[in-house]
Amino acid sequence: MKKNLLKMLLGTALVMGLAACGGGNDEGGDTAQAGDAEKIYSQKCSSCHGGDLKGGMGPDLTAVGASKSKEDIAAIIKDGTNGGMPGGLIEGDDLDKVADWLASKK
Repeated sequence: MKKNLLKMLLGTALVMGLAACGGGNDEGGDTAQAGDAEKIYSQKCSSCHGGDLKGGMGPDLTAVGASKSKEDIAAIIKDGTNGGMPGGLIEGDDLDKVADWLASKK
């Protein structure tokens, strides 16, 4: 009896856990795009610019939008810099999302 109860509880917990992980279609507007940009940044940029945008090997980006436009930021990401940042780390729609997100940092 106790084994059956334990199996039922574990099974229910597993089902509930999987349901909580979703599979839903999150087609939010700006919030989803900002989340996408942050995720891309985290995967492609944070090792040099820090997870908190405060820099490290690369420069601080916490207020990059105050001195550079979205187009300037996109060009830097696309082409790289003479200071050591390689170009082409992010391309296409992802590049646009990250440039827009960073340009909002003022």
